[in-house]
Amino acid sequence: MDFDLSEEQRLLKESVERLMLDSYGFDERRKYQDEGPGFSERMWTRYAELGLLALPFPEQYGGFGGTAVESMIVMEAFGRALILEPYFATVVLAGGVLRHGASEAQLAGLIPAIAEGRLKLAFACAEPQSRYDLSDVETRAEKDGDGWTLNGIKSLVLHGAAADKIVVSARTAGTARDKDGVGLFLIEGNAPGVTRRGYQTQDGLRAAEITMDNVRVEADHVIGHPASASPVIARVADEAVAALCAEAIGCFAEMQVITLAYLKTRRQFGATIGSFQALQHRGVDMFVELEQSRSMAMYATMMAGANDQAARERAMSAAKAQIGQSAKTIGCESIQLHGGVGMTMEYRIGHYFKRVSMIDTLFGDASHHLRRLAALDGLIFEEHD
Repeated sequence: MDFDLSEEQRLLKESVERLMLDSYGFDERRKYQDEGPGFSERMWTRYAELGLLALPFPEQYGGFGGTAVESMIVMEAFGRALILEPYFATVVLAGGVLRHGASEAQLAGLIPAIAEGRLKLAFACAEPQSRYDLSDVETRAEKDGDGWTLNGIKSLVLHGAAADKIVVSARTAGTARDKDGVGLFLIEGNAPGVTRRGYQTQDGLRAAEITMDNVRVEADHVIGHPASASPVIARVADEAVAALCAEAIGCFAEMQVITLAYLKTRRQFGATIGSFQALQHRGVDMFVELEQSRSMAMYATMMAGANDQAARERAMSAAKAQIGQSAKTIGCESIQLHGGVGMTMEYRIGHYFKRVSMIDTLFGDASHHLRRLAALDGLIFEEHD
């Protein structure tokens, strides 16, 4: 199998990495974090100018028709820079819902605005009681004339306070945890009855708790069938896992670079600590974890577009389990090799550790995905007569 990038993909990789190198240093990131929405509006405009916001969407709606490989390239570069902007929330999550579930009219109306940077989205799928079960939905959608009325609470909505529109999963039939009976609804971020409480997450990004009290949704803002959205949500979650794995690789690679540079410059007992064999072995352990995770992230990227749901889920769970394990190993080694300075706010290695810890928990941590993989009979699956 050919893993080489095409000429267009190499150009994309070079342009994104150059943008991050020129505009997203550690000091710049701290300044962006202090801006009103918790990220840089100027950088968001730059992403639009480079075509990054249009990357995965169909060409007939103003996108570039990119694949999971292009998304992997962008997310890895963003992981190296620890970006703060709502790319994952808008393009990967809510954008994924639109790509897989929206009507022609909805795509034509929304995609151009996303591509141009005029529209930010969020995906409200988690609830206080749901943990990693995306079918555990207590938010209700009741038929109200030609439209619907939403009531409920959504938690950890990534960039939910800054979103212009929010895609909400809500139950139209059945009881909590039923896979059937869930719909997807598009609401305005400042619609009557919507209350948003924004806060900073552990890794420096932003999220929100969203409460809906009799929020009116018109019929043309229902995405797909109002009781059959679970397959779309499952597919978007799998694509999100692939994107998070790619972002984690960018974080891991930068953590290794930072740690090796520290080992080569920090002196103790009259020598650089990188000359001590025991610490060299630990540096090698970090490299092994990085390469194992890189292989699994590439596998997740390859399988992100698979139509076989069981095969896709096995691949995503295997990759996410490896990423979660490596996050702990690389994170602990990098912090311990730095010593106390590693966890100070003034030194960047601790910020990477926080981000990879959050990546581990998003859409299921390593333990959750190991259990799901076991329930699917493992990664190497054979059918028996």
